[in-house]
Amino acid sequence: MKKKGILTFDLIKVSCIDAFLKLSPQIQFRNPVMFVTYLAAVFTTLITLFESFSSFNVQISIWLWFTVLFANFSSSLAESRGKAQAASLRRTQKETDARKIENGREISLPATELKKGDLIVCEMGDTIPADGEVKEGIATVDESAITGESAPVIRDAGGDRSAVTAGTRILSDRLVIRVTSEKGHSFLDRMVNLIEGAKRQKTPNEIALNIILSSLTIIFILTVMSVKVFADYSAKIGHQDLTQIITIPVLTALLVCLIPTTISALLSAIGIAGMDRLIQKNVIAKSGRSVEAAGDIDLLILDKTGTITLGNRMASEFFPSPDVSEQELAEIAQLASLSDETSEGRSIVVLAKNKFNLRANALDPKSSQFIPFSAQTKMSGVDFMDGAGKVIRFIRKGAIDAIQKHIEQHGGIFPKQLYSVIESISNKGGTPLLVADGNRVMGVVYLKDIIKGGIKEKFIEMRKMGIKTLMVTGDNPLTAGAIAAEAGVDGFVAGATPEMKLERIREEQKNGHLIAMTGDGTNDAPALAQADVGVAMHTGTQASREAGNMVDLDSNPTKLISIVEIGKQLLMTRGALTTFSIANDVAKYFAIIPALFGFLYSFSGKKGPLTVLNIMHLYSHQSAILSAVIFNALIVLALIPLALKGVPYRPKPAAQLLRTNLLIYGLGGLIAPFIGIKIIDLFIAFVGVVS
Repeated sequence: MKKKGILTFDLIKVSCIDAFLKLSPQIQFRNPVMFVTYLAAVFTTLITLFESFSSFNVQISIWLWFTVLFANFSSSLAESRGKAQAASLRRTQKETDARKIENGREISLPATELKKGDLIVCEMGDTIPADGEVKEGIATVDESAITGESAPVIRDAGGDRSAVTAGTRILSDRLVIRVTSEKGHSFLDRMVNLIEGAKRQKTPNEIALNIILSSLTIIFILTVMSVKVFADYSAKIGHQDLTQIITIPVLTALLVCLIPTTISALLSAIGIAGMDRLIQKNVIAKSGRSVEAAGDIDLLILDKTGTITLGNRMASEFFPSPDVSEQELAEIAQLASLSDETSEGRSIVVLAKNKFNLRANALDPKSSQFIPFSAQTKMSGVDFMDGAGKVIRFIRKGAIDAIQKHIEQHGGIFPKQLYSVIESISNKGGTPLLVADGNRVMGVVYLKDIIKGGIKEKFIEMRKMGIKTLMVTGDNPLTAGAIAAEAGVDGFVAGATPEMKLERIREEQKNGHLIAMTGDGTNDAPALAQADVGVAMHTGTQASREAGNMVDLDSNPTKLISIVEIGKQLLMTRGALTTFSIANDVAKYFAIIPALFGFLYSFSGKKGPLTVLNIMHLYSHQSAILSAVIFNALIVLALIPLALKGVPYRPKPAAQLLRTNLLIYGLGGLIAPFIGIKIIDLFIAFVGVVS
C-alpha cells in the first residue's frame, strides 16, 4: 500500500467537508468533553443572537465553533487517509463468476451467490471469487492487489500456505478451493471496514481516559460555577458591578478553555493514526486494542525458522572423507545437486562454483538422468548410463540416515571418522548432508542456518525497551542453543510442540507478562489466539489468520518488532498529548483569572490588587478571554500533524521515556499558553477588535 502524506490538498478538502457533517448532535455525543464544548458553542450563540448581541460575544461564539470544527477536522483527516486506502482496495473487488462443484459437475454462478463450505474451481487467469482454503492442486497466485508485492506466491493444499484471498488472480495451474467466508465478510471486506475506521471500537485505554477527562470536565464545571459565586460575593462586598465582566458567554468561554479539549479533540485521530501506521507497514490490525497491547508487550515469542533465521539453510563448507580431496567432494556434491530445486541444493551448486570454479560443463544430458529430491527418499542425485541405458554410476546427496542406508544396501561402509564432523556441525546448529559416489561416502556438506541480517541489533533494541525475547523451535537443544547464542535472544525452548507453545504462553501470562507471537500454520492457531498480540502471516492457513488479531500482508515474521514499536509510539503519543493538554489547561487558568478580576476591589478607576497577578499584562479582561479561546482552538489545529504522525520514538526504558515526556510536553504545556495568549493579545490590542 502506497504511503500517503499526512496533509495533502485532497485529504484536507474532504476532511473540511466532513468536519461540518460531524456537527450532528448524535456524533458529538460520542465524545463527552467535545459534547460539552458543542453545547457551549450552541448556548453562547443563542445568548448572543437573542439576548446580548455584541462584537465580543460574536467573536467568542465563532471561536467556540472553530474549536468544535477543528476537533472534527482532526478525526476526519485521520479517517480520510484510511478511506483513500480503502477505496483503492475496493477497486480490486470485482464482480466475478465462479465455477462451483456440485454433484461432481461444474456449475457457473455469480460469486455473490457462493456460500461458506462451497467447493469452487479456479484455473490460470481466473480471479479468485471468495476467501478459501486450497483442497486440491498447487498454483502460483498474484496477490499484488492485496499485499502490493508484485512477486507471485505459491498456494497448495494441506500445507501452511493453503489460504487464498478473494480478488487475487491465479497465474498458473488449477486449484480446487473450499469457500471459508460469506458475502460481505471476506478478508478484503474486513480490511476495508477496519481501514475506514467505520467499525473502530474504543479501546479499554481510551474508555478509561475518556472517564478521566469527563471527570476533569465535571470538576471544571464546578470550578467555573464557583467563579460566578465568588464574583457575585466579591462585587457585593466591594460595592462594584461585575455584571458586564463576568457574563454567561465569558464563563462559558472560560469553561471551554479549562476543560481538556486538546486531548479530547485529538484522541480519535491518535487511535486511527496508530492503525494507519500499521497499514503503512502492510499489517492489518483487527482492533485498536491489539495495537495498544503491542505497546505494552514485555515478552516476544518467536519461531526460529523464517523469523530469526532466513529459513533456507545454505551450504557454507565441504568436509571430505579421509581419502577424498575437498575439490573432489565439491564436484560430486555439485553433480548431485543439479536437479535439486530447493534453496539448499542451489546453494551447494553456488558454493562449488565460487570455491573451485566448478560448472559441470562435462555433463552429457544424453548419458545422465537426474534424480530429483523427494520427501520419501530424502535424497537427490544423478545416474550415469552407458549406450544401452544401463546405470553404470550413481551419485547421491541427502540426509545422514538416508545416505547411510543407501550405501549399506550397495555394500559400502560408512567411515567412522565422519561421526565427529557430523556431531560438530549439529552442535553449531547446522545441518550435515552426506554425499556418496556409488557405495562410497565422499564427505559431508555443512548447511548453515543463516541468521537474518540486523536481527541481533533488533533484539538489543528490544532489551532497551524492557522487552525480553524467547525463541521457540522444534530443533534439538544443541541446535537451538547455538542459534540462540548467535542471534542474541534472551532464552529458548527446544523440541517445542504446539501444545508446549500454548502452555508456555499461559504460564508467562500468569506471571504477569504480556505476550506477542507470530505464526502461519494451523498448529499455531491456539497460541496465536492465546497471545495478547498474535500476528498471523497472510500466506498462512485460514485458521491462523482467524486466530490472530493482526495479519501481516508481507508475511515477514520479523515485522513483529516493528509492530511493537508502533504500539509503543501510539501509547507515547496519547500520553504526551494528554500531559500537554492538562498542563495547558492549568496554565490557561492562571493566565485568564488575574486579567478577568483585575479591577476587583479597585477604587477611582484604578487597577485592583489582583492586577499584580496579571504577569503577562494582558490588554483587558475581554482580550484575555478572547485570546485564550483563540489559542484553545488553534492549538488543536497545530497539534493535528503530531497526532497523526506520532511522537518520535526511541528505544528507551519506560522510566526514562516518562521523564522525557514530562519535561517536553508537561513543561511545554505550561509555557505554551502564556506565550501564545500573549502574542494573540498583542494582535487583538493592535487591531482593536475589543475594548
